Amino acid sequence: MKVLLAGCGDIGQRTGARLTPGYQCFGLRRHPQNLPDAISPIVGNMADTQGLEEILSSGFDVVVVTLTPDQFTEQAYRQSYLAGATALATAIGDIELKPKLVIWVSSTSVYGNNQGDWVDEASPTNPTSFSGKLLLEAEQHIQSLPCAHSIVRFSGIYGPGRTRMLSQIKAGVGRPAKPEQWSNRIHSEDCAGVLAHLIERFAEKRSVEPLYLATDCAPVTQHKMRNWLAAQMQVELTDETVEQKSIRRCSNQRLLDSGYEFIFPSYKEGYLALMADQ
Repeated sequence: MKVLLAGCGDIGQRTGARLTPGYQCFGLRRHPQNLPDAISPIVGNMADTQGLEEILSSGFDVVVVTLTPDQFTEQAYRQSYLAGATALATAIGDIELKPKLVIWVSSTSVYGNNQGDWVDEASPTNPTSFSGKLLLEAEQHIQSLPCAHSIVRFSGIYGPGRTRMLSQIKAGVGRPAKPEQWSNRIHSEDCAGVLAHLIERFAEKRSVEPLYLATDCAPVTQHKMRNWLAAQMQVELTDETVEQKSIRRCSNQRLLDSGYEFIFPSYKEGYLALMADQ
């Protein structure tokens, strides 16, 4: 089975590493140097419709798109997610040999502020941030694809190279118990595990849903998580700033029902492993 890992940054490369030797993996990047040996490099730009048509015309069973904007700005998100989704939809519509499945990585930021309520795949989307709005607009292009597709909404990703939370704890940055500020997280290894799981389900001719919410099994308040981390790191939290971002609790029940088993079921296992490697 031929798999195109478009974007092929950290999550894409981890996904390729999790697939068995029976898969031919190709990594599409503007600068595909230093990809693992198991991933064949392809030079390309996700916003280049004509270039995508030429690449996709060679025939891929599965296309997995994991994009990363250069900056956290509206322009960067527009140039990455929206331009990429638009070009991909146009390219697939124009070619004869279409992918059998497209997996598109999005984010739980499309839900907006749910006041601590639970959200799942059936919950309405009402993003308030520029990133959530652009991600949702990109999803709409994927939903219109003339081939099978699955959108995977990741919650807050952490892992090697994604240690902002640990840096904040070291600096003594906590959060107050009230108002409750919920945190939903997923380790980068589980991000790759989820994507590989869906590819394998498809290869085995089992159903793949058009939408999954991918997050670990333990939504937690920022206050509880930061205090637990501070205890592990033997740090005293001195700053309890209220950071009133979107607050929600994310359910991963659909993903669990599909048979996925988490490597790091909660932030505790994930951060303990991360701290042990530092």
